Amino acid sequence: MLASGLLSASIVSSSEDDSQSLRLLITEYLEETDGTKADAVLTDILKRPDADVHAVEDSLLRDRVYTDQPRGVHSGVPIAVRGRFFGYALYVPSGYQPATAYPLVLCLHGAGFTGEAYLDRWQSRLNEQYILACPTMPMGNWWTRDAADVVLATLRDVQARYHIDPDRIFLTGMSNGGIGVYLIGSHYAPLFAGLAPMASGLDDVLMPFLANLRQTPVYMIHGVHDQVMPVELSRTIAKELTRLGYPFTYREHDRTHPVAGGHYFPREELPDLVAWFDKQRRPRFPSHLTVVRDATHLLPFGWVRIDSTTRIAAFSDNLVDRRDDTIIHRVYASLDAKIAGLNRIEVNTQRVQRYSLFLNQELIDFSKPVTVLTNGRVSYEGSVTASVETLLREARRRHDHALLFPAVLTISVDSTP
Repeated sequence: MLASGLLSASIVSSSEDDSQSLRLLITEYLEETDGTKADAVLTDILKRPDADVHAVEDSLLRDRVYTDQPRGVHSGVPIAVRGRFFGYALYVPSGYQPATAYPLVLCLHGAGFTGEAYLDRWQSRLNEQYILACPTMPMGNWWTRDAADVVLATLRDVQARYHIDPDRIFLTGMSNGGIGVYLIGSHYAPLFAGLAPMASGLDDVLMPFLANLRQTPVYMIHGVHDQVMPVELSRTIAKELTRLGYPFTYREHDRTHPVAGGHYFPREELPDLVAWFDKQRRPRFPSHLTVVRDATHLLPFGWVRIDSTTRIAAFSDNLVDRRDDTIIHRVYASLDAKIAGLNRIEVNTQRVQRYSLFLNQELIDFSKPVTVLTNGRVSYEGSVTASVETLLREARRRHDHALLFPAVLTISVDSTP
């Protein structure tokens, strides 16, 4: 009996060691910055007999142990974006506990401000339940490609050190920062539980990207006496969101500030906004997604991705500083995907030649055949197989362990997938 007990304990210990070894390899793969080295680690993982989809998913979903980190205000936290250095200001509540997942508010300042100045305004008004991160963008140029990369780099840097609830990440901004909220929020909508642009608007050629906000609620605030950004900008966006049937809250105020006039965020509006933050949760796997893309943003969007298109608009690094006919006429690609029934997916596209569906057990039943209809025609019927390689590659690409996809189905429009 004793020998049997020792053998059983030895087997359990060996199993735990193997599990720990697998988790370490997975972490190494996800965090390795060199793509070639990461691929080598992935090859090692795929050779392991214990690295099946279930075991890898379990490792990815396992609660990470966060170490204690500094609290309070931190200025000029450095981040690197494409070889350039930027910074952000951070506030961590004094009562922060590493075992608790905290909501995060990313705040984008207006022209003439910095992340530090904007953080000071927010931190003094917000309660102790939120972590705040306010990146600095020179000149407040939040409509650039650098700006989107800075926001994403800030998010990832905060997530690497602090326990952030992935389903309670918010993007807010004032004036130029509000423009960034609309643009970055639209292009990367599946990251956010909600958007709160203030005293801002969108150029007409960018309005189609509001269609991406089907699952991302918006809370807008604008002053009727705003002399910098006319209130009609927000009213136009409210009309478009109404036409789309999307959830949003729109607040107009008639207050003025001694310095800013009507172009500011009144303190009196904050309680309702925070109450709205408190209620929002990101839907991880919504059954219905809509995505509109230009040629420079063909990135995963939740469980869909536009892979190739006919000729469409292609933005520069400053988005719409160059306006050719495709931008003027808003020639974009679009895809609308819906889980229409058990293992039935209906997709409608415009100007799309190929797209991908990223699937998991929340969206389909892997034990049964899947039917995909594209523009009313059957484009795929058959089984879908989950794989460790797809699961890990998508986890690495997305930097979001809450959204796991072990299968991908690529469809050529009007042809065999």
